[in-house]
Amino acid sequence: MDNRYNKIEIGKYREIVLLKGFPCKYGKCSFCNYIEDNSLDEVLLEETNFNILKNITGEFGVLEVINSGSVFELPLSTLEKIREVVKDKKIKTLIFEIYYGYINRIEEIKEFFHGTEILFKMGIETFDNEFRKKAYNKNFTLGEMELKKLSEKLYSVCLLVCTKGQSKEMIDRDIELGLKYFPHITINIFIDNGTIVKNDPELEKWMIEKYGYLTKDSRVDFLITNKDFGVFEQ
Repeated sequence: MDNRYNKIEIGKYREIVLLKGFPCKYGKCSFCNYIEDNSLDEVLLEETNFNILKNITGEFGVLEVINSGSVFELPLSTLEKIREVVKDKKIKTLIFEIYYGYINRIEEIKEFFHGTEILFKMGIETFDNEFRKKAYNKNFTLGEMELKKLSEKLYSVCLLVCTKGQSKEMIDRDIELGLKYFPHITINIFIDNGTIVKNDPELEKWMIEKYGYLTKDSRVDFLITNKDFGVFEQ
């Protein structure tokens, strides 16, 4: 069963939708089985996405749109439909996902939705460059200059935690840097999903005991399972 629409009534109140998109431009992250939700069938994408967007009420004035990739992998017809819904439902703020390789193109999305506040989330996964590249196969490096640039353009970064090979110190540092540089972070406890990346149960137990209080912090979306947003495809 698909669950592609939900309301989030903790932290930043918002409606959230999981839309279908074209294949992720990068598509090489070693932890990701999410890309199985992609499709090249534009008719299917449009039919699925238009039906999901019918659920939007606009009650919070905030809509988060996620898909198996970045906002740039959504079909133009879907973006146009989102724009139509934003106008009809008086949505004031839109939140999209974006990949690092698209960081210099975000003004295109802001212009497309001119008059609406656009916030971007990015999957950093960790601020440890070597672990990001070697364990997660996410091939970009963030130095202080890059972090400062991202902090000026992003609303939130996503951190992937409790995977084999991580340390407590690494997770502590990731949360510290995330909250230092960005107004919001999303913490995802990794759940085994058939990829080569594996959950570390001991780290997960420690993580929940030490950082469970962050579930009540408005600066944090703390996902103990990958279904906590209420939108998923299985």
